[in-house]
Amino acid sequence: MSLKKESAMQIIEEQKEKLCAINDAIWDHPETGYHEKFAAKMYCDALAEEGFEVCTELAGIETAFSGSFGSGHPVIGILAEFDALPGLSQTANVTYKEPVVQGGAGHGCGHNLLGVGSFAAALAVKRYLQENNLPGTVTLFGCPAEEGGAGKGFMAREGVFDKLDAALSWHPGEVNSVSLESTVANYQVAYHFYGVSSHAAMSPELGRSALDAVELMNTGVQYLREHIPTDNRVHYAIVDTGGNAPGTVQPYAQVLYLMRAPNLKSAKELYERVDRIAQGAAMMTDTKVEAEFVKACSNMVLNTELLKTLQKNLELFSPPVWDAEDIAQAEKIRKTFSSTYSYYNTLVADIEDEKLRLEFEKGASAPLHQEVLPFLKERQGFASSDVGDVSCVCPVAQLNITTMPAGTPMHSWQEVSLGKSPMAHKGLLYAGTVIAATAIDLINNPDIVHRAKEEHKKRTGGEKFVSPIPKGVKPRIV
Repeated sequence: MSLKKESAMQIIEEQKEKLCAINDAIWDHPETGYHEKFAAKMYCDALAEEGFEVCTELAGIETAFSGSFGSGHPVIGILAEFDALPGLSQTANVTYKEPVVQGGAGHGCGHNLLGVGSFAAALAVKRYLQENNLPGTVTLFGCPAEEGGAGKGFMAREGVFDKLDAALSWHPGEVNSVSLESTVANYQVAYHFYGVSSHAAMSPELGRSALDAVELMNTGVQYLREHIPTDNRVHYAIVDTGGNAPGTVQPYAQVLYLMRAPNLKSAKELYERVDRIAQGAAMMTDTKVEAEFVKACSNMVLNTELLKTLQKNLELFSPPVWDAEDIAQAEKIRKTFSSTYSYYNTLVADIEDEKLRLEFEKGASAPLHQEVLPFLKERQGFASSDVGDVSCVCPVAQLNITTMPAGTPMHSWQEVSLGKSPMAHKGLLYAGTVIAATAIDLINNPDIVHRAKEEHKKRTGGEKFVSPIPKGVKPRIV
């Protein structure tokens, strides 16, 4: 590593107390999608203080922002998230479920860490550009509502990422690895059924039950499951049952559907089939149905060129060293898990070199993983992320970084409890270091960017990104 690069990375160590304080403050003020006013203001103020040019309300979204430094190409984007999940309020650093606010929000996906790690990376890249007087631009994007709101999808629809040459991101987890797992595309649609109210005993013939329509739709979808590809997924939640009076025919009911498939084309076809079932349910019950499009996400387009550069820096910098307190906390929290499943084991099983695989399997029982996994083969995942929409616009690569014990369930009170623990702090600083070093490599080596763009063109077929979200749909979360 060059001394110039090392000098730039030093800012993360210099500012680690400030960075961890920002993380903890955002953890202390959990805000759900499109309501992240505290977090957005904290980031915008910090970016302005560090000399970044700040733009707010990107794509017309109040809590979407960017902070840029430098000029010219390459233009490297670093993606930050900061939304929390509803219903996951939890006291920090305890090994039992104890909400801070009953029914309140909590950072159950580690987006408090994600955002600060990305901010740390932007600081280091800014210093590198400044100290070496080089052409290039680094932009930190504050992306709201990843959880159920597709914030990046709406931003991509409005062209926010169009000028990027490449983008980098990361996610807190239980392993140190580059992310070679593709996400799935999805569509989310709310179905509103309208019937006619009536006395259920005296004049049932005058009623038209909206709740019956919802139940028939759900039954129809259950039968559909037999006739869709095994890698498709359909989920639903009855949002409004029409009231709590069984003696009244319910005149209104609502059900929210989320449909997933490995690619956008298949997800759209699945959505259209579910939509026809909704129409059929309305016909069977003599009710009316309105489909309200909520959001959609594209599948992730992987980029080997960027991922290999991330891997190089993941191996170049030493991962955090866990001390006795980290290990003890990890062992205590693991006793609360209801399953022994570990994502680490899933990834290690993909190591093709038998000798290397056996070596990594020796560490399978570790409560907290420190090792860096090798570059693995691509795999199809089942989760969705709005990062997929950014990856359709420009080359994107992501990291997984250890910030929690092996086997920690995502979206759980355990993950919230650990969100401002020492192990989490160490992980976010490591993530920032690896992302910054990778961005600096892209600035110094235009050939990497060129190859990444060529690969992106090949994987997308050279097609220009077309957002799956119709123009009239506004950002919101049901």
